[in-house]
Amino acid sequence: MIRNFAILSVCVVACVAFPGCSGRPSSGQPASTAGAPAGAEDQTSGEEFPELLQTRHLPNAVRIHDKVISGGLPEGDEAFQELVRLGVKTVIRVDGAKPDVAAARKAGLRYVHLPHGYNGISAERSLELAKAVRELEGVIYIHCHHGKHRSPAAASVACVTAGMLAPARGISVLELAGTSPGYLGLFQSVQDAQPLAPGTLDALQIEFQESVAVPPMADAMVLMEHTFDHLKAIQQAGWKTPADHPDLDPAHVALLLQEHFSELLRTEEVQQHTEEFRAILRSSEQASRNLHRGLEKSSRLSGSSPPFAEFEKLAGQIGADCKSCHQTFRDRPLQR
Repeated sequence: MIRNFAILSVCVVACVAFPGCSGRPSSGQPASTAGAPAGAEDQTSGEEFPELLQTRHLPNAVRIHDKVISGGLPEGDEAFQELVRLGVKTVIRVDGAKPDVAAARKAGLRYVHLPHGYNGISAERSLELAKAVRELEGVIYIHCHHGKHRSPAAASVACVTAGMLAPARGISVLELAGTSPGYLGLFQSVQDAQPLAPGTLDALQIEFQESVAVPPMADAMVLMEHTFDHLKAIQQAGWKTPADHPDLDPAHVALLLQEHFSELLRTEEVQQHTEEFRAILRSSEQASRNLHRGLEKSSRLSGSSPPFAEFEKLAGQIGADCKSCHQTFRDRPLQR
């Protein structure tokens, strides 16, 4: 973790106007541009980035810089060998699932785990990502599960903050990767990213870990409860943005809720749980997906009444699933 982060975070704003980061020369990386204006490294790469890569085993691979590629989960030896052929030396996972460290080591690659959520990338995590792409051995492959949402956002924020991508081109990475506009926090993180002076990143002391402890069940349940509270506020406002909570977009909240269920279903802990438990999660996942689709469609239509009854039914199903799950699995005594 970052030491003295409270002090360094004060420097972040002050350092925006300083020269951009150079990055260390490594495989596939341009020579250092220390002392050049922020974004100079990006200029040395020309205007060909970001670009989609034609890959067989790496979903949605997008090259963002000579040294940085974003994409989906590398599964199996063939995927890791394809990373090797692309010159990759370091793999960074940005979702909550456990990295396949053994497969990476077998291919001679290093894994780093820097997870973040769908709701955006924190200031601390942004600095860690920037430090990683600037200083770890590259080419660097940043991935989440599908390679469409969190990984392109993380790679864009990292490269902009490290001075390896012009801020104005950050959103183009998300657009090329197919990031859903519904993930408002991810877009906001990219829009807010600014290059830092090389000295700022040099001063950060970070111990990069190949896998961090993320209690998936507890963490997911907290996120679900928080997001479902937002959904209930939207419901009480007539399936519109609440007047006292103008930051809540109905379709976006439903999408976040769906992803909470989807991600939890992918975890090893849930895979080892009972089928009854997984069935409840799948039921809520589908209800959230249908609710998101309905709210998104309703937002595009004018002159017609939204299917409020259907929205109520889906929200009720999610609430009933949560109650059933809590009664059956969470609220029972441990000795049972």
